[in-house]
Amino acid sequence: MSNGILSKIKNMLTEEDYYDDDDEMEAEVDEREDDLERNDMSTIRTSTSKVVNLHTSNSMKVVIVEPKKYDDVTVIADHLKQKRTVIVNLEGLSQDVDTRKAIFYFMSGAVYVLDGSIQKVSKAIFILAPNNVDIDANIKKELESKAFFPWQK
Repeated sequence: MSNGILSKIKNMLTEEDYYDDDDEMEAEVDEREDDLERNDMSTIRTSTSKVVNLHTSNSMKVVIVEPKKYDDVTVIADHLKQKRTVIVNLEGLSQDVDTRKAIFYFMSGAVYVLDGSIQKVSKAIFILAPNNVDIDANIKKELESKAFFPWQK
């Protein structure tokens, strides 16, 4: 009888150990699956992220420059290199046509090298924009065809 009781106790103890091992193995498998799912979710999250870093502090500055001599062109080029839009007023050089042309040629070259754009506003005023800024040149046409304010129609 003692063998019967001992064998029953032994069976109960060994069965529990057997089930405990299964539970531990299942827990390990579940943990691995959870880790894989987390890794998959993190890659999905990073790949579907639509956050774009915009450097707005430098790219949205507009600088007005009125060069007095040819040596002032380096200031214009430096602003363009720093992704700033530059409005250049050459009206102060109306007497010195050669300097005015030289400054314009330098500005054109700087804009070309930096993949920017240049737009004439008036006879002696130009907008120089770096490659991250688009200039819409249709504003004159819009102002001519429509009134500036709605009540001016």
